[in-house]
Amino acid sequence: MEGILAILGNLVKSSGFAGITDFRQIIMIALACVLLYLGIVKKFEPLLLVGIAFGMLLANLPVSGMYHPDLWMGEISYSEVLHEGGLLDILYIGVKTGLYPSLIFLGVGAMTDFGPMIANPKSMLLGAAAQLGIYMAFILALVIGFPAKVAASIGIIGGADGPTAIWLTGKLAPDYLAPIAIAAYSYMALIPLIQPPIMKLLTTEEERKIKMEQLRPVSKTEKIIFPILVTIVTCFFLPSVAPLLGCLMLGNLLTECGVTGRLSDTAQNNLMNIVTIFLSVSVGATTVYDRFLRIETLEIVGLGLLAFAFSTAGGLLIGKLMCKLSHGKINPLIGSAGVSAVPMAARVSQMEGQKYNPSNYLLMHAMGPNVSGVIGSAVAAGFLLAIFQ
Repeated sequence: MEGILAILGNLVKSSGFAGITDFRQIIMIALACVLLYLGIVKKFEPLLLVGIAFGMLLANLPVSGMYHPDLWMGEISYSEVLHEGGLLDILYIGVKTGLYPSLIFLGVGAMTDFGPMIANPKSMLLGAAAQLGIYMAFILALVIGFPAKVAASIGIIGGADGPTAIWLTGKLAPDYLAPIAIAAYSYMALIPLIQPPIMKLLTTEEERKIKMEQLRPVSKTEKIIFPILVTIVTCFFLPSVAPLLGCLMLGNLLTECGVTGRLSDTAQNNLMNIVTIFLSVSVGATTVYDRFLRIETLEIVGLGLLAFAFSTAGGLLIGKLMCKLSHGKINPLIGSAGVSAVPMAARVSQMEGQKYNPSNYLLMHAMGPNVSGVIGSAVAAGFLLAIFQ
């Protein structure tokens, strides 16, 4: 009888129930379940949020040994991570080295048509203007008291580009990766709710009714030359952006060149899906209770919302300026698509335009600023990395 009791006692001591040392572990497990609900039932960025939430669940289960934050403190020894780390530690190497975000950009490039931007180069101004939120959030984060590297990582939320936010934060402020990544992807999912009120506030009904002319056809040669030229020019001026921008343009070239169809298909589908699983679970693993449940997390969430609002406003205001300069030929609503959430932001521009003019088709016009925003957020991240690394 004593032997049985001893065995049962050992089982209890080695169980997760005995491993709970802080009530915040229970809070994080409950929060993971809430995020799973939002991803599965409400369909908020489910391809990423489900993985992030499950990674959060795994990392906060007591005595699981899947993720060890101490291995990522100070000088990192990857040999130590491989020998002593858990499964999530090993997967996190891809985040820390910037591998996963770069591969995500490879897939995004393969799925993106730069034709609307090439047909209307002026749309690049809207994509650039919509990066306003990055710099405004950066300044506000500095004012609140965040260190410069952390402030730069918070600011990049305004680019509405999850992989870029993860890439920059993993290099500048890895301890803040979880709240920044979750804020970035949550607000990307909420773009249909965040942007329309700002669009109505900053544009008139007459401006929203403007019908734009059809874009000119873009030749195959232009589409092939574009990614090569952009890579050369941008990376000469800003070498730090080469991993993201290079992969984005390579993916696009694989699609447009016409001789690498199988590689383009792999980048868009199989590779993209595999990397998305690894990336989302790895990011979720960083939400360890004693690092995530801090007042800074709420501040980051608030700054992220302001960053999205400023970015949307920046694109709209330049859109209004271009509307006046073109004597009413440009609908300023397409400026809100300058954030790099492709193609969701462009769809929001289209839907808002059709509410006021059912014959209005702004989608392709909005795709120009939208894909410009992808490039713009990557360039902004490279700029901040070059300054603060």
